[in-house]
Amino acid sequence: MHTLVIGKTEIPYAIQESAHSKRRRIVVTPDRVDVVIPTGTTQDGAHSFIQARRKWVFDKLEEVRELREQQSPWPGRFVTGAKVLYRGRRMRLNVQEVDGLYGDVTYRNGFYVDAPSKPFKMTTEEYVKYALTEWFKKRVEKDAEEFARKHGKRWSLTPKAIRIKEQKHLWGSCGRDDIINLNWQLIFAPKPVLEYAVVHELCHLKHRNHVDQFWKFVRSVLPDYEERKQWLDNNEKILSS
Repeated sequence: MHTLVIGKTEIPYAIQESAHSKRRRIVVTPDRVDVVIPTGTTQDGAHSFIQARRKWVFDKLEEVRELREQQSPWPGRFVTGAKVLYRGRRMRLNVQEVDGLYGDVTYRNGFYVDAPSKPFKMTTEEYVKYALTEWFKKRVEKDAEEFARKHGKRWSLTPKAIRIKEQKHLWGSCGRDDIINLNWQLIFAPKPVLEYAVVHELCHLKHRNHVDQFWKFVRSVLPDYEERKQWLDNNEKILSS
């Protein structure tokens, strides 16, 4: 592996030979940069080739990483400067290694993660993602309980419990036992969308199926529910990726 230095930025790159290539080319993906050369070609020319195009490589790498982040709630890497989707906005991540076995997550117009210098059975970046996920789950639970109290009191809707889960194909559900389950990934959506998801499941305490009476009841609780529901439908693939 070689390194391309652009200002204070270091970009690792590899040289790959290809029998199908007739000329040198540079392939940039979010996770790596390759200089592809025809089989049998000297590698010395590959280094000067990428050096002459280092600004293009830098700009292209920023472009493909930004595009990937727009299609996923998570960044490509969990390092300082990366951005995490939170309540519909991309928030900056700040990571600092600390001594000890335990870390911490705080939010101040961005996420600050204190990560143990030697996290147990995982890398620092894996720990950062794990810590953020746990923080998100607790945040969703707190917000959901507040929304349930707010609307439940007014409309006499009282769930037996609210549970936060990881559900691949559902944003929420309400069982016959009157327990509401919510997908923790709703934390990636704007807060009003989470409120809609809570209200939707609360209304199932009165109407179990999606009949006309159910949707009329949802509208009586949240008059603008259709706008919130539309946002969730439009962004479903991004939130759950």
